[in-house]
Amino acid sequence: MKRTLTMTVIALLIAAAAATAAGRRAPEAEEIQQGPQVNAPAPDFTLPNLDGEEVTLSDYKGSYVVLEWINYDCPFVVKHYASGNMQSLQDAYMAKGVVWLGIGSSAPGTQGHFSPGEWEELSSERNSSPTHILLDPEGTVGRLYRARTTPEMFIINPEGILIYMGAIDDTPSRDPEDIATSVNYVRKTLDAAMAGMPLEVQVTRPYGCSVKYAD
Repeated sequence: MKRTLTMTVIALLIAAAAATAAGRRAPEAEEIQQGPQVNAPAPDFTLPNLDGEEVTLSDYKGSYVVLEWINYDCPFVVKHYASGNMQSLQDAYMAKGVVWLGIGSSAPGTQGHFSPGEWEELSSERNSSPTHILLDPEGTVGRLYRARTTPEMFIINPEGILIYMGAIDDTPSRDPEDIATSVNYVRKTLDAAMAGMPLEVQVTRPYGCSVKYAD
């Protein structure tokens, strides 16, 4: 009887310790686990581009694809566009056959929501020419990917597997001067993947403005 009681107490202590450990898990880790997973198929979707044409992610199987959640009014996005950093990434990798999809998930009436004509004008002013800018005002695809910030980046390999998700770089600031000394995760991931090298980092915590989803 005494031995049974002792074993019961031990079991309860183990259960309590496990519960405590689970409670200490980083919130961002839990959010990542609930969303899309790296090294697994990227969730497919279809969205209209600025010309009203439907664009489907799986149509680009066979190419690397970058998804960029974007809000031109967000100061963190301004950092990467005013400096030319984002455009230089787009140009460099699209020249290598990478498909670049900018996604706007801001709801009507919120910061970062623009009409197709406004998107075209703003992109032209910034000399930005991704493969497509896609409109997601209801936030369907944003929520599918659990995109939390602008900018937020996802990279998909030619087999349709998600190989990176998170921040553009390792310096969560609004200061363009930080770009030169930052580790750019998009460049690092694409260069390594294209060279057949192991990927050192596949998930990072995104930074920027919150995505302005519809209620």
